[in-house]
Amino acid sequence: MIPDKIRVAIVDDHRMILSAFTQWITDSADDVDVITAVPTWPELLTHPSFPVDVVLLDLDLKDNIPVSLKLSTLKTTGSQTVVMSAYSDPGVVREALAAGAVGYLVKSEPASAMVEAIRAAQRGESYISAELDAALGRASSASPRLSAQERRVMALYAAGDPVKSVAYELSISEETAKSYLKRIREKYRSKGIDVGTKVALRKQAIVDGIIVN
Repeated sequence: MIPDKIRVAIVDDHRMILSAFTQWITDSADDVDVITAVPTWPELLTHPSFPVDVVLLDLDLKDNIPVSLKLSTLKTTGSQTVVMSAYSDPGVVREALAAGAVGYLVKSEPASAMVEAIRAAQRGESYISAELDAALGRASSASPRLSAQERRVMALYAAGDPVKSVAYELSISEETAKSYLKRIREKYRSKGIDVGTKVALRKQAIVDGIIVN
């Protein structure tokens, strides 16, 4: 008897990512069936084939609906959730797992990691990559707590983007991006950590798991 395929839904507000992830999963795993790939939370809930076995959920859909509410909703439907994000901040990872996600993927990870996470979720097992697990282990408890937007700014800037590009990516003004960077540096300085240069900021972002080296 052929076992049933794992029924998966993907939710991400970038349509190119939806298409790419669907293709990667389809090409990588014959035991996984991508039932739907949608850009919004309401489209997932109203899809005729929902609920599914596993949902790959973008952490930041920019819809002002708390991810904790999404995770609790999915849990009540019996769907397991793997959160996806461009960010690897340890605090964010731990909060997502504590709120009910069974796995956490950084979007830069290979397609094989997505498939591993899906299969683990189907079994009810937690999944984070070895690289992300190492980043969690390296995170310093002495580091300051940053807001979600501060983490985004730090991740983009530390990864090499100029301030202008950071502002464009986050749909904020260049002056606002600069003020976020100033605030980030002040928060680290208050903890005795000097991130005055871009090189120092990048090194600290790696230490804190905000970006993966």
